[in-house]
Amino acid sequence: MSKDIKQQVTFDATPHAVYDALLDSKKHAAFTGDTARGSKKVGGRFKSYGTYIEGVNVELIEGRRIVQAWRASDWPTGVYSIATFSLDMAKKGKTKLVFTQTGVPNSKHQGITQGWKDYYWRPMKLYFASKK
Repeated sequence: MSKDIKQQVTFDATPHAVYDALLDSKKHAAFTGDTARGSKKVGGRFKSYGTYIEGVNVELIEGRRIVQAWRASDWPTGVYSIATFSLDMAKKGKTKLVFTQTGVPNSKHQGITQGWKDYYWRPMKLYFASKK
């Protein structure tokens, strides 16, 4: 069995800047504080937090949408979820990110749900604040 996650967050950055932070290896590593290997190509593989997170880009619409087959290394072998990042311009140069992740194993749902907040959204907010 699996569960889904839906979260919404606003960043003080443009949709293009948020898109780049999620996909660019150096920018991703800068906000997470850990190694990352990104790709800006459909079919491109990525890794973050060392080798804890891995997957492949399924759909990319620059500055607007990222869809990834996404998994954590402690998930059962071959199990992937689908992570979707939808980016929209909000007021005064801000970005509203609507995030959904479908197919998260039940046993990992609570940790992954909190992990997005602790290891992505909060550090990204600090990263963008440091760029102002």
